[in-house]
Amino acid sequence: MRAAILLCLLCASLAAGAATPEDRLSEVYQAVETNRLDLALQRVDALIQDYPNFRLAYLVRGDLLLARTRPLETFGNVAKTVPQDKIDGLREEALARLRARRQRPAEGRVPSFVLQLEPHQKHVIVVDSRRSRLYLFENAGGKPQLVGDYYVTLGKNGMEKTREGDQKTPVGVYFVTANLPRQKLSDFYGAGAYPISYPNEWDRRMGRNGHGIWLHGVPSALYSRPPRSSDGCIVLANPDLESVGRTVQVGLTPVIIADEIEWSDASALEAERKSLAAAVEQWRADWESRDTGRYLSHYSARFRSGTQDAAAWAAHKRKVNAARSWIKVGVSEVSMFRYPRERDFVVVTFEQSYQSDLLSNTMRKRQYWVREGGGWKILYEGAA
Repeated sequence: MRAAILLCLLCASLAAGAATPEDRLSEVYQAVETNRLDLALQRVDALIQDYPNFRLAYLVRGDLLLARTRPLETFGNVAKTVPQDKIDGLREEALARLRARRQRPAEGRVPSFVLQLEPHQKHVIVVDSRRSRLYLFENAGGKPQLVGDYYVTLGKNGMEKTREGDQKTPVGVYFVTANLPRQKLSDFYGAGAYPISYPNEWDRRMGRNGHGIWLHGVPSALYSRPPRSSDGCIVLANPDLESVGRTVQVGLTPVIIADEIEWSDASALEAERKSLAAAVEQWRADWESRDTGRYLSHYSARFRSGTQDAAAWAAHKRKVNAARSWIKVGVSEVSMFRYPRERDFVVVTFEQSYQSDLLSNTMRKRQYWVREGGGWKILYEGAA
């Protein structure tokens, strides 16, 4: 494919607000599309001056200079002495950046993974691995509203981490667990790092292991890295990490990592959200009623929590409930996130208050609900 055709395919409209390096790279391609090569060169030179570590911009500049002497046969016409894998990485980055911007979701579309945010969760992060893109959503009355998106680097060996050292990025629903400032890290992590909760309860149940999956930056000598070049972490340019980091709440911000985001209308998700909310409320009411049979009917035969399977859980609950004269249960601050790759499978987290004649406590609880036989059932339950 000739470069002019490829460059046309990569054009993207600018995002609102201050121009980022990615916005400015889009402006370069817009100038190329309209055959204003001198303007394109001026723009890329200005980009390099402001961001001298943005290697992709140098590759684009080389193509623009070469286009003055002969037609370009491919993207990245560089000397044969340059390692091919380096050029391939830059090509992949260019395509990932600019195709994602061209394919931005339509106004009002939301990721189908986010059914409900709880009031204290100000933002949710959703990663689309096929687009090498991180989408940042603001909590607008419990529903996600897109406020930013960023190019990211993911694992060298692709997705669905299963074991230590496989250099894959996990797929699932996670939460930010810490904020590690740059002062506590080597330059490799750039502007800082935000560890996430891999492996979660479902990962452990499925036999997945490993640790140390972070959102982090890049070394100071780089602006960005190729789309598939991390050891499993989610890597952003340092300015992008700083932007995302200003929204992160340790212990609260969800990070949903998927093969690809399924975009939907918010209204289309409302029926599912209401259905699951009704199931959670019925579970609460049945527990409070001390009708243990009805209460246990909400649990799947595949239920497991720690060392307890469904039978052990039922025996324990029958014993506990029989010893109570009354029970009061409150459920508040509920979030609901559909799990990527799993069918009709939702992570529900909430604040639970429990009172009885023998015990009173409050805890953050997490349940995994799955649709079985036309209804919702609990697969897992434990402290969040």
